[in-house]
Amino acid sequence: MSEPPIVADRSVRLAWAADTDAIGAVQARAWTASYGSLLPPALLADVDAPSFAAAWREAVTRPPSARHRVLVALEAGRVVGFAATAPSEDPDAQPADGEIVAFHVDPAAFGEGHGSRLLAAVADTLRADGFTRARIWLVVGDDALRGFLEPAGWAPDSAHRTLDLTGDGSATLRQVRLHTSLSDESPDSGAAS
Repeated sequence: MSEPPIVADRSVRLAWAADTDAIGAVQARAWTASYGSLLPPALLADVDAPSFAAAWREAVTRPPSARHRVLVALEAGRVVGFAATAPSEDPDAQPADGEIVAFHVDPAAFGEGHGSRLLAAVADTLRADGFTRARIWLVVGDDALRGFLEPAGWAPDSAHRTLDLTGDGSATLRQVRLHTSLSDESPDSGAAS
């Protein structure tokens, strides 16, 4: 009798349209956990998984370019994290600068290696798309994500910005930019070990 095929219980792949409801739910839970103390209560009340899912459905099914990608981390076929990559649109960006525009792991799945697998896949994807450096904007106060990225070779590059969340300046969010080299010669190559 032959052995059944080995199926990866944990993996990362490009997102499919069918994943977008789960991506929206992960984003809503991650935002509540990560930014709950940083966002005004009225804005936190607007965190809505279906709205996030609709935006991700558009990103997955009609990306702005071939270098805009959404990846999902899976456990037993269930989405437990996601990341989105794109060319950097920062004013000081070079053509070889890619950006992680979203990176979230479901808080219920923290510490299980999904973030490390997802970050490694992001680095591989950015390299395959011809980028040699990656950037990410972090919310000031998101110490968990920063503490995850810095040991993996990411460092602040002195850029910062303030986002106006309401359009009238009544609620703002400060961000700092981190970067890493994606060259194969770098010690960490942008991925956690």
